[in-house]
Amino acid sequence: MATTVSDGGRDAGQYRAAQLGLTRLLVRDVRGLRRLIIPSRLRTSIPDWITAMQQVVDQYARTSAALGAEFYDTQREAAGVPGAFTVPVADPPPEGKSEASLRWATKDVWDREPEQATEAQRQPLAVRLEQAAKKAEHVAQKLVADTGRATVIDAVREDARATAWARSAALGACAFCKMLASRGAVYARDTVDFRSHDGCHCGVVPVFAGQSFELSSQAAEWARLYQEYAAGHSGSQLARFRRALAEHDPNPLPGAL
Repeated sequence: MATTVSDGGRDAGQYRAAQLGLTRLLVRDVRGLRRLIIPSRLRTSIPDWITAMQQVVDQYARTSAALGAEFYDTQREAAGVPGAFTVPVADPPPEGKSEASLRWATKDVWDREPEQATEAQRQPLAVRLEQAAKKAEHVAQKLVADTGRATVIDAVREDARATAWARSAALGACAFCKMLASRGAVYARDTVDFRSHDGCHCGVVPVFAGQSFELSSQAAEWARLYQEYAAGHSGSQLARFRRALAEHDPNPLPGAL
């Protein structure tokens, strides 16, 4: 059995890249559905758009789950784990969850009384529709990516030979993701909560019995920065860590350029 596994391993990087490639195709198809929203018929066209969006999300979520299952199988085989195990492939997000997320994305397109409208809701309809479309892309991405991540996490929980999992973040990830990735394999088998956000492309790395986890060089550097600049400052750790990354990490944070 392999003795070490890392968030910076080749397989983890390839898995993140595969999920990122899936996101690109997802966004392409999501943008193609914008034509279903007819500004003069919002009350009837947005429900049709939501239905179509749900179908696209379900399709890509199944592919994301399949990628997660394939990655888990690859990691298990590379670790030399004995015995057979069938990865429990996660289902697409429930219909109610997808619908609620998409309705949130479009909440600002509806006309409001001037005294009740937010700044976003006072914008011209074309601007509101464009902002809603961008939110919908992020919502769809999160729903799809979470399905793949859930597949790996569920497998860790059900596989008697798995012991924990770690977060794998890209070099250009946000401060929040880098902070969690710097903690290593601290997530036990029964830890099912993966804290993600819209646009999050982090992966899940399973750890098996007999393996030790080793932070990649970049994650080890994030851990050092966190300990030096943020640890011990209750309530402001993330803000301090973000400033430390901006000053000392050669990889710019999202939105920094």
